[in-house]
Parts: sequence; C-alpha cells; structure tokens
Amino acid sequence: MPNMKNAVKKVKVNAKKNVSNNDYEASMKTAIKNVEKAVSENDKKKAEDLLKVASKKIDKAASKGVVRSNYVARNKSRLTKKVNAMSK
Repeated sequence: MPNMKNAVKKVKVNAKKNVSNNDYEASMKTAIKNVEKAVSENDKKKAEDLLKVASKKIDKAASKGVVRSNYVARNKSRLTKKVNAMSK
C-alpha cells in the first residue's frame, strides 16, 4: 500500500482509468467480432452496417489511448477487406 497522499490518489485514479479502458476495449472487440460473424454468415448489408460501428469503436478506443494507431489501421484494413471481398 502506498504511504504518501499523492500515491494513494494515484492508485484510485489508475483503478478508475482501468475500468474505463476495459469498457472501451471490450466494446471495440465485440464490434470487431460482430463484423466477422456477419462476414461468415455472408450477410453483406449487415456486415457493412456493423463495419461502420466497429470503425467508430476502434477510433474511439484510439482517441482514449487504449490502443495504438498501428493496431487501429491494421484492424480497420482487415475488416474492410473482408467486407469488400464478400459477394452480394
């Protein structure tokens, strides 16, 4: 346990940030999985709609500092390729 007052506060702040970061990351990963599921079901319209949602979630997580920019670019590119490769 921390002894100094500022260290005690930092532990509390870190705990709150951890919860918030986990929420952003979980919602982002769920959105990614939803797109992949729609692609596997071969539902192009649904996949395109979910891709927009996933892109927003991924960008939001990046803006909050939960994930790095290369992770964002890689995942958005992969998802877009999967959706575009689908036949109508």
